Amino acid sequence: RGRKREHYQWNMDIVGEPGVAAEAELLAAVARFFSRIGVGPDVVGIRVNSRRVLDVAVAKAGVPKSKFARVCVIIDKLDKIGACAVKELLTDASGEDPLALPAETADVILACLAAGSVDEFAAAAGLPRTDPAIAELGQLFELAESYGVRDYLDFDASVVRGLAYYTGVVFEAFDKKGELRAIAGGGRYDRLLELYGGEKCQIPCCGFGFGDCVVVELLKERGLLPDARPKVDAMVAPFDASMQGPAVSVAAALRKAGLGVDAALAACKARKAFDVASRRGARLVAFVGPGEWSRGLVRIKDMVVKDPTSDPVDGIQVDVPFAELSAVVAKMEAAARAVGAAWVPLGVSTAASASAASGPAAGAVLASGNGV
Repeated sequence: RGRKREHYQWNMDIVGEPGVAAEAELLAAVARFFSRIGVGPDVVGIRVNSRRVLDVAVAKAGVPKSKFARVCVIIDKLDKIGACAVKELLTDASGEDPLALPAETADVILACLAAGSVDEFAAAAGLPRTDPAIAELGQLFELAESYGVRDYLDFDASVVRGLAYYTGVVFEAFDKKGELRAIAGGGRYDRLLELYGGEKCQIPCCGFGFGDCVVVELLKERGLLPDARPKVDAMVAPFDASMQGPAVSVAAALRKAGLGVDAALAACKARKAFDVASRRGARLVAFVGPGEWSRGLVRIKDMVVKDPTSDPVDGIQVDVPFAELSAVVAKMEAAARAVGAAWVPLGVSTAASASAASGPAAGAVLASGNGV
């Protein structure tokens, strides 16, 4: 799940900063994003490792530098194939150019991969805590603590990010159930720009890519996916072509009042206006007719809150002065309470609004001097 032919992606990169303060900033951004959408460290985590640390450890275990990239490719498969299969691949002596690492070397590598912390990794690799690569990774976790995002981070020596251009810290975000693909991933790529600018173009860089597909699946699963459908509170309907200009002015005033507005671009009589409003999910219908407009008024009908004094019972209807449309919601509420109707705040889902959304009520009437 979470793989599509195309997707949107959030990329964040820091250029020109060689220290791990840059990686800490990136990790904090990812963690804060998760926090803002309601996904805590009990649901997702960010696995962190360093190619520099792995390089030092693998070299100390006796792996030639020429074989480091191939070893990383195999290490990257640990989650999928398991430790035994990884050891078989590391020690395999078949083929034209086999790795053929000694079993003891493979065991050291696997012990490093099993480490649960930077300190455990250093001990397994036989490296001092003061080794520059180890110290750098330790500093990163300390900075994450200062950022307040340490709970999201897990040290995982098996994370190498398959792309060969990574040169330092690497990381990937994952769901802790293990049911989805990586949510995001990135790291340091200090030598990548040399491909375009030559050897003199040595600019430190780090960054990450965060696609929308996997996190959307996660939010759906957790019931956290927000409703991103357009919000329409009011439908504006001009009585005829001569009312098109005033209708546009009404729509602008209602939008300025903070309402989501759908304005009809042609004459729209009552029945059609009710139908369009229902299909758009609009609760209020603003009718702009010459009779009311000549008196500076706009007729507003509420399709949810009913007037118990009307016969037949129909939605609350108020002629609101155009100059006072900024207070249209307050005026509709006051009118509803004046006749003893139960007021429902705009934006609240109710059985009545669901009924209104299914179509205009039978016998819906708009009293108007214009006969609409």
